[in-house]
Amino acid sequence: MDHDDIADITYRPARELARMLREREISAREVVEAHLERIEAVNPRVNAVVTLCGERAMDEARAADEFLAGGGEPPPLHGLPVAHKDTHETAGVRTTFGSPVFAGNVPDRDELVVARIRAAGAITLGKTNTPEFAAGSHTFNPVFGLTRNPYDTGRSAGGSSGGAAAGLAAGMTALAEGSDMGGSLRNPAAFNNVVGLRPSPGRVPQHPAPLGWSALSVQGPLARDTADAALLLSVLAGPDPRSPIALEEPGSAFRLLPETDVRGLRLAWSPDLGGSAPCERAVADALEPALEVFAQLGCEVAEDAPDLSGADDVFRTLRAWQFEATLGGLLDRAREWIKPSLVWNIEEGRKLSGADVARAELERTRIFHRVREFFERYDALLLPVSQVVPFDAGLEYPADIDGAQQQTYLDWMRSCYHITVTGCPALAVPGGFTPGGLPVGLQIVGPHHADRRVLRIGRAFEQATGHGRRRPAL
Repeated sequence: MDHDDIADITYRPARELARMLREREISAREVVEAHLERIEAVNPRVNAVVTLCGERAMDEARAADEFLAGGGEPPPLHGLPVAHKDTHETAGVRTTFGSPVFAGNVPDRDELVVARIRAAGAITLGKTNTPEFAAGSHTFNPVFGLTRNPYDTGRSAGGSSGGAAAGLAAGMTALAEGSDMGGSLRNPAAFNNVVGLRPSPGRVPQHPAPLGWSALSVQGPLARDTADAALLLSVLAGPDPRSPIALEEPGSAFRLLPETDVRGLRLAWSPDLGGSAPCERAVADALEPALEVFAQLGCEVAEDAPDLSGADDVFRTLRAWQFEATLGGLLDRAREWIKPSLVWNIEEGRKLSGADVARAELERTRIFHRVREFFERYDALLLPVSQVVPFDAGLEYPADIDGAQQQTYLDWMRSCYHITVTGCPALAVPGGFTPGGLPVGLQIVGPHHADRRVLRIGRAFEQATGHGRRRPAL
């Protein structure tokens, strides 16, 4: 297959490929082969796909073609190549969590997010890179090394779903999934000029999940545009009796995005989340034209932000508590194999008292109500996804934001993790570029459970701007 044919297939919208596959205009074998050739051509420079299932994927593609030839009714993702985050268990496929402790781990089951995608007819291409145990918004680990940004391979691809987002941007996979506690779907989407949705907690049920009641970490879709993200969400969402917080609305409700007329919507814009998340001048400059785009679409835009005071303590407390609860035993067994920042986070969890966790939960409830009242005045909140542009890939994290020192590997992601605390759905869409060609993401936050609304607003914005159609020059 020549270069143009491969690009024509690998950069087609997933929903368009799905239609072509259903109508037998193209075979699953051709689609998978094109993506495998694309991975071979560009992955050495990006390191997004870290475990490849090439032979298995071609076998599955042949089976998909035979199923359709036999008159079978194709499921929604029939024949589409998908990659899974290396923190999500995949039956028979190496799953390392980015940790030397699990470097040879091959699970005997698919966890729910993977099982739903495969049941919908998707073909597993492989696993995407992640930081150790998905801790941090820069993707590197001692098992597979560093994932680089396709728009500038000297820069970070973000994280923790950095391999997933970079793989999408580089045309290596049609769709991808990830997870998000402090921005791990949103930040890499912004750094790689793709779309990432942090759904409402419970929208995508998780199983197995040791902390089944926790709403801090969620799983969700990554795609090259919002309509493809909605397609994947339609498969991921829906109730499951094994998740105590699963929402009852069926995933099929997201199959088709609602109309994108946003006239009359009241939007709040904040470049710094009311002062709690100051961003680099380059980020603000890249996003400034978005305000005029929304005005031209008929929206009312005002500079405003909810009161999120206390969100920093809430997130850091509950995050540390969750890391200790889930990884504390590993620290006891294999401290020397765990990166220092993760050791620090687990040990912070061990310092907490019951009163500390109670204080955080009480404050989080107060924040929920302040945000609920804020959304009585506005239909959505607009703000930067990341406070910085994609940074030097050789750094562990950005040391400063326009001269303001960042004390820990978490500080520079307040624009995402303060939103996590609210429990609101948040969408990252391509928001523009710096003069040097680095992607910048726009974050669209909606009220409680308004996942469809943020997708609708994001769709209107991407159709008006076309930022997401700009491809990396790999």
